[in-house]
Amino acid sequence: MKVIGLMSGTSADGIDAVLMEIAGAPPVLDWRLIQHVSLPHPAGLKDEIFACFRPESGSVDRLCTLNFALGRVFAQASLACIEAAGMKPAEIDLIGSHGQTLWHDPAGAIPSTLQLGEPAVIAEMTGIPVVSNFRTRDVAAGGQGAPLVAYVDQLLFSHPTRNRAIQNIGGIANVTYLPAHDVSHNDMQKSTQPLVSETVLAFDTGPGNMLIDDMVRRATAGAQAYDQDGQMAAQGQLDEELLAELLAEPYLALAPPKTTGRELFGSQFGAKIWQLAQERQLSHNDIIATCSALTAFSIRDAYRQFLPHFPDEVIVSGGGARNKSLMALLQSLLHPAKVFISDDFGLQVEAKEAVAFAILAYESWHRRPGNQPSATGAKRAVVLGSITY
Repeated sequence: MKVIGLMSGTSADGIDAVLMEIAGAPPVLDWRLIQHVSLPHPAGLKDEIFACFRPESGSVDRLCTLNFALGRVFAQASLACIEAAGMKPAEIDLIGSHGQTLWHDPAGAIPSTLQLGEPAVIAEMTGIPVVSNFRTRDVAAGGQGAPLVAYVDQLLFSHPTRNRAIQNIGGIANVTYLPAHDVSHNDMQKSTQPLVSETVLAFDTGPGNMLIDDMVRRATAGAQAYDQDGQMAAQGQLDEELLAELLAEPYLALAPPKTTGRELFGSQFGAKIWQLAQERQLSHNDIIATCSALTAFSIRDAYRQFLPHFPDEVIVSGGGARNKSLMALLQSLLHPAKVFISDDFGLQVEAKEAVAFAILAYESWHRRPGNQPSATGAKRAVVLGSITY
């Protein structure tokens, strides 16, 4: 099948769209990445997303309108990806759309999660069936609804002799731990049965780029949205006392399964950091360096506390993989593990999560479960998502 995968992460920078050709069935899939495009959100739409992130401004009428507006831009991203590949929509079999997470509360009184980006709009504008709402079924089955990429990480990155950590650094940072395991000679069930290995572990380690981005926006009065190449952090010095206070955040000590998001590490948390930094009279670059260190140290501490073994290799994807200051700090903190980026394995760091949702859509289309209960905490493996024809 030729499948489009669409991803807009917690940073809400824009949409990554991939076109893949996928064949076969677990434990071994044949796949080829045909095209990847990355489209920023229009400024007005991004502002509206951020307004709707906040309970005090995310009213029901705004959410309703935003759902359809996001459906339009996801459809446009699909069509742009198809055109860039020199193909036509009629040649594409399926679209897998993660949507835009607006709220994620799997530990609430009524566990819940909300992703917007109306699939009916995507299907109508493209003429292609759409698989969407992947996370809700896992939450309904008692899981965290994340990280769903654990299933795909196991398919793509398992190694027969090396323990690997597949570390994504988007707005939130999440890891999949893959113990040395030969997927071509294993006991995983095939065909219509779930790909399940209870030794795989995945969870959100804590903030990724989200707080760094928030500090950059505050420091530049909105003129910059992120620390390009980690240049601002490179000119600052981390404040060890503030870092220690931030690392005391209770979420970081919680045992997996666990997930988090903007509900914890969003603008409210950013306002707290900014105030503490102002009281300590830190420069803007020092604040950004300290928030970058929070991401790196929380990843290292999560490995030490929760992984069965410290990994031999760490493969980083997501926008954080392009932050040179953050990557240099990770390489130092995670020694003796060898740190790579997913580009080194033929998968562009910006494309990886969109690739994951293309594969998950393919699995859902074939009625195969796509969650990893050992990662999400779900009671069982389930077929993910809803299909809109």
